[in-house]
Amino acid sequence: MPKRLGVLTSGGDAQGMNAAIRATVRAALDQGAEVFGIYEGYQGMIDGGKYIRQVEWAATGGILQRGGTILGTARSAEFRTREGRLKAVRNLLQHGIDRLVVIGGDGSLTGANLLRQEWKELCQELVAAGEIEQALADAHPYLTIAGLVGSIDNDMFGTDMTIGADSALHRITDAIDAITSTAASHQRAFVVEVMGRNCGYLALMSALASGADWVLIPENPPDLDDWETKMCDILREGRKNGRRDSIVVVAEGAQDRRGNPITCDQVKQVLETKLDEDVRVTVLGHVQRGGAPSAYDRVLSTLVGAAAANIALGAGENDESVLVGIHHNKITVLPLMECVDKTHELNAAMRGLDFLKAMELRGKNFQESFRTLRTLIRSMPHPPVPGKERIRFAVLNAGGPAPGMNAAVRLAVDKGHIPVGVYRGMRGLITDNLQEMEWMSVSGWAPTGGSELGTSRKVPSGGDLYAIAKTLEKHGIDAILMVGGWAGYQSMLRLYQERANFPAFNIPLICVPASINNNLPGSELSIGADTALNSIVEVVDKIKQSAVASNRCCIVEVMGRYCGYLALMSSIATGAERVYLHEEGVTLKDLQRDIDMLKEGFEHGKRLGLMIRNENANQLYTTPFLSALFEEEGGSLFDVRISVLGHLQQGGDPTPYDRILATRLASKAIDFIEAHYHKGETDESAASIGLLSGDVQFTSLYEIPRLMDEKTQRPKEQWWMGLRPIAKMLAQPGPGFHNLQPRIPNL
Repeated sequence: MPKRLGVLTSGGDAQGMNAAIRATVRAALDQGAEVFGIYEGYQGMIDGGKYIRQVEWAATGGILQRGGTILGTARSAEFRTREGRLKAVRNLLQHGIDRLVVIGGDGSLTGANLLRQEWKELCQELVAAGEIEQALADAHPYLTIAGLVGSIDNDMFGTDMTIGADSALHRITDAIDAITSTAASHQRAFVVEVMGRNCGYLALMSALASGADWVLIPENPPDLDDWETKMCDILREGRKNGRRDSIVVVAEGAQDRRGNPITCDQVKQVLETKLDEDVRVTVLGHVQRGGAPSAYDRVLSTLVGAAAANIALGAGENDESVLVGIHHNKITVLPLMECVDKTHELNAAMRGLDFLKAMELRGKNFQESFRTLRTLIRSMPHPPVPGKERIRFAVLNAGGPAPGMNAAVRLAVDKGHIPVGVYRGMRGLITDNLQEMEWMSVSGWAPTGGSELGTSRKVPSGGDLYAIAKTLEKHGIDAILMVGGWAGYQSMLRLYQERANFPAFNIPLICVPASINNNLPGSELSIGADTALNSIVEVVDKIKQSAVASNRCCIVEVMGRYCGYLALMSSIATGAERVYLHEEGVTLKDLQRDIDMLKEGFEHGKRLGLMIRNENANQLYTTPFLSALFEEEGGSLFDVRISVLGHLQQGGDPTPYDRILATRLASKAIDFIEAHYHKGETDESAASIGLLSGDVQFTSLYEIPRLMDEKTQRPKEQWWMGLRPIAKMLAQPGPGFHNLQPRIPNL
C-alpha cells in the first residue's frame, strides 16, 4: 500500500501557502504516495468527513499566483484538548494518513508535534474504545511531521524568511511609497502602523526600504525617556533642510523601555503638539496579508514544500518532527521543537524587557539593518570625526540600469566623507562630469528605479585611461565606488590592471553588483534581479489569465543575456511547463518532446501552455521559430502567442528586497573604502562585494577573470542551477513523467 500524506494550513493565512501546497502535493505524488488535503486546519482534522479529501496532481494547477490558502485555515480551540486530538487521530487513521506537512505558525507547529508525541497513546485509546481495529493501529505505529512556517511576521527561529513575509513587505512598501507622495505634496506627517505582533521585522525593513524618517520597533525601544523630543528634533531639522514630508513607521507591538505600548495615536499627538503639523494615521491592517504572493515567496514556498514532502515520506519512527526552512538560499532542516523553544525564548526576553537579548536572538542581519536605519533617518550626515581624514570618493553607476542602484548611491552620502557623483558612468570620468553630492540631494532616491546619476556600458581603453587619471587627480578622488553590471566590473578591472602606468588608480576600488541578469561574480544575488523577476511574474500572471480562456500556448521571452537566472526562477514562480536555458541548450529532440506534451495535454482538456525562453537560449531556435513550429504542429488544438517582455524588466520601482540589499552592500562598501584608505597600491584594495552564503564577502578584482566565463559573461558556477530538477519535476504533466525524460547534465 502506498504511503499516505496529509497537508494542512493552520493559523493566520500568508501569501505563498498555495505554492507550498502545490509543491508538497506534487513532490509526494511524484514519489508514488497518496496525498490528502485537510481543509480548515486542525478543525477539519477533528471534523473529518468532507474536510479530508484526496488530492490529485491537476488539482494544484493554477494556484501559484493566488493569495491565501485553497485548503482554508482556522484556529481550533478544540484541538488544544486531548479529546479533540483523539478525534483527529481517528480521522487520520480512517484515511490511512500517518505523515503530515503542516504549514502555519509556532502554535500550529507545536500542536502538530504534540499530536506526534501522543500518537501511540491515542491510538490505543481508540482501540480500547472499539473505534478502530488493532490491526489499523499496528499498520500506523507512528506519525511523522514536517513543518513549514507560514507567517507574514517572520518571527520564527530556524529560517531566514517565513512564507508570506516578503509579500507583506511588498504591500507595506507600496503603501508607504504612495503615502509619501501625498505627504510631500501637502508637507504633511504620516504615522503608519504595520503588522508583526511582537516582531519588528516588517516595520524595520519597510522603513529601510521606503526611506521613512523614524521607526519604532518592539525589540529596541527608544533609549531616552524623552524620546518624543529627540524624534521631533530630527524631523524638524529634516524639514529645515528641505524634506517636505515626515513618515513614522510604528510596529503594532511597539513599546517603550518599561514595556508600555507606543500607539499610533500617541505618536500622532506628539507630532501635532511638538511640531505643530497636520498629521495623519494609516493602519494598513489585513491588506498586508492579501493579494498574490511575490516572486520570492512563490520560489521559497515551492522549495520548502517539495523538501517537506520528501522528508515526511522518508522519516522513520525514531525521527523527530522537523522544521523545514531556508538559510542562505539553501534548504535547512532543524528539530521542530528546538526552533519553537528558541522562538519562545525570544518572546520571553521581550516580556522581561531584556532587549539586548531580543536583538541578539533576532540575528546579525536584523541588527545590521537596524544600525543602518539609524544612519539613514538622520536629518544630516554624521559630522566629521576629529582627527579622522575625510575621504573624497567617486560614486558611479555603470552597465545596464538596474532597479536599486539609487538606493545604493543614497547610502554612500554619509559617515562624514565627501561623495562625488559621477554622471553617465565611466563616460563621466572620461569627460570630467562630476559633482559633489549633499545629504538632501539624494533624499527620495531609495524608492525610484533607474539611475539618477545615469549609466553607460562604456569600458575605457587607450586614451580614456589617461583622461580618467586626469579627472581623478583634478578632483582629488581618494576611492571609487562603482554600482553596476558586467561593463562596470570590466572597467574597474581595467583601472586595477593599469595601476603601474597610472598612479591615480592606486586608490581603493570597490564594485557593488547591480544587474537584473544576476550574472556577476562574487555574489549570489545582484541588485535589480528581484525587481526584474517580480516584473516578469506580474506580467506572466496576466498572460495566463488571458491565455486560459482561448486554448493557447504562450512563449514568453525574458532577458538575462546568456544567464538563465530570470528564466528559471520565473518558470518556478509562474508554473511554466518548460524553460529554455542557454546553460542546457535546446535540441530538436527537446522540441519534439515539448510538442508531444502540449498536444497530449490539449487533447485531454488542457487550456493553457506556458513556455519561458531565455533571450539567448539558442541562436537558431529563436522565439519566433518556436512559435511557428508549435503553431504548425498544434494544428487546431491550440494557437500560439509570443510575449517578448523586453526592457520593462529593467524598469519600475525597486522591490523591498533590492532596496535593502543595495543599502546593505553600499554600507559595507564604504567600510571597505575606510579600511583600505592609504593602502591603494595593494591587491586587496581592489575588490567586488556581494552575498555569498548569506554573508557579505569581498572578492579581489584579480580573481574576477578566473570566476567568469568570458564568452558568455556569466559566472562559471551558478548556485541556482541546483534548482533545475525541482522546476522540472513540478512542471511535468503528471507524477513520474520526468523520470522518463533525458537526465539533466551535471553542471
